[in-house]
Amino acid sequence: MQIRKLIALCICALFGVLRSYGQADIHFSQFYETSILRNPSLTGVFADDYKFGVYYRNQWSSITFPYETFLASAETHVNVSHNSEDFFSFGMLGMGDKAGSLSQRITAFYPAISYNKSVNQAYHSFLSVGFTGGYIQYSFDPSKATFNSQFLGGAFDPTSPSNENLPKPQMGFFDMGAGINFNTTFGQENTSVGILGVSGYHFTQPGFSYYETPDVNLNMRWNANSALSFDLSEPVSLQIQANYALQGTYNEIVGGCLINWNAVTLGASTLFGLTMGAMYRYGDAVVPIVKIKYQNMSLGVSYDVNISSLKQASKMQGAYETTLFIGGMYPSKSGYQKRLVCPRF
Repeated sequence: MQIRKLIALCICALFGVLRSYGQADIHFSQFYETSILRNPSLTGVFADDYKFGVYYRNQWSSITFPYETFLASAETHVNVSHNSEDFFSFGMLGMGDKAGSLSQRITAFYPAISYNKSVNQAYHSFLSVGFTGGYIQYSFDPSKATFNSQFLGGAFDPTSPSNENLPKPQMGFFDMGAGINFNTTFGQENTSVGILGVSGYHFTQPGFSYYETPDVNLNMRWNANSALSFDLSEPVSLQIQANYALQGTYNEIVGGCLINWNAVTLGASTLFGLTMGAMYRYGDAVVPIVKIKYQNMSLGVSYDVNISSLKQASKMQGAYETTLFIGGMYPSKSGYQKRLVCPRF
């Protein structure tokens, strides 16, 4: 019954019935790599002791000024004690984004912490609760703005007055988010993994206006995540990922499948692996993905093939993303090293 419920919930998340898409917050096609922004309770839910990563996204370079996003993150976890399966997770994420002709920039820092409670040792089941609280700053370059009053006789004169009352070119605010997540193994020898979680961001609903206009606030964002992973054969496994985000009047549904091939292994470690698959962002893009794993490093590349109403202007070109992650185990001075039983996604 537990397995059936997990599969049903994952299908619902993958094939949601809402018809519109989009969100005010930045979104990523390799969304499963951005734990802190997706659900803070996913922080540190991986098999190694630590993980460092960088992320780059470039969007709409074919039709306008490109939207560029840079992201760096670090995550780790520690056991509560040698006699307990419970563990704490800690993480930090920094992000920078530049968009549009006015070079609007978004800079954000999000530390995160979560507690992971073992609820069933036989199935390695954990209930995780996580929190994040950070600072976000928006800014733009007013020197790059142009106005009708500066076009005289059909020619542009940047020295002419704009006749506009421009606001302060930056605003900043503190942000809060929280989430809950459940993961468990199942199947023969507990080699399959299921994950379900929900989270929320922007609980403070801060003012969101360069002009400091009253009652203009950043909408809360609600997020639902789900994933399944199971073996197809000894070196090959299938991974299903899905995510749903709702913010104000906008929502986004994205999901898909990845096939992992552990070509060269040494015990429980993968020396070389290859992952291929695709995601689908409802009504917007199809996203082929390739990921190469070598020892403790993984390199992922994806490309958004735009299928929305902008496809004629974009020539079906959307965004490309590159991710690089490094993970590993801490050295043990005592010779005893307890490896946490976490999902291998």
